[in-house]
Amino acid sequence: MSQKEFSLNSMIKEFSEKTIMLMQLHYSRLLEKERRQYAALESLKLGRGGVAYICKILGVNKKTITQGRKELTSEMETFIPGTRQRKVGGGRKKN
Repeated sequence: MSQKEFSLNSMIKEFSEKTIMLMQLHYSRLLEKERRQYAALESLKLGRGGVAYICKILGVNKKTITQGRKELTSEMETFIPGTRQRKVGGGRKKN
């Protein structure tokens, strides 16, 4: 085991094989932008060492995750949560 693998394993708790397979399956079904953002979100959830671990699991480059993080943070700044599920005027028309 190399020094890099040892330090990666000691920083974060690894996912089970089943979880990794499900993550890879989900990742493969996403569009390009969604893939970047999914990888970024998973790496954020893991904290320190998360980027390297997600790169290893999903087979992506570190730059891909960095770009996904930038996209997520820029969208977060413009996101305004609402209480409505539909647009005004949507749904069934009243008689």
